[in-house]
Amino acid sequence: MSKINLYVDDLRDCPEGFVVARTYYEAIHILETQDVGILTLDHDLGEDVEGNELPNGYDLVKYFCEHGLKVDKIYLHTDNPVGRENMYTTLLAAQRRGFISNEIEIYYYPITKNIYSGD
Repeated sequence: MSKINLYVDDLRDCPEGFVVARTYYEAIHILETQDVGILTLDHDLGEDVEGNELPNGYDLVKYFCEHGLKVDKIYLHTDNPVGRENMYTTLLAAQRRGFISNEIEIYYYPITKNIYSGD
């Protein structure tokens, strides 16, 4: 099976060469059923109809670490500086503690340009 690249973001345009997951739940489904090479994460993944924050990229990172999921590389494309720091430090700590593979390359910055066309 060939690997896919997963772009997790509720609003931005999906870059060429990636499959998009617009929600935490879509991302988990893909991570558990597909072989993912590159995972790139946004922090803020929207709100429900009542204005409550939906599960975000940090929630996804915690799930990823708790379940020992595997990808080749993780990039953080969020514009949320606190969310970026939380996701990054959690991923690194999970590697140090053996929850996720030390072979996963973790990058603090994006691999793609963030584009939002509104479509």
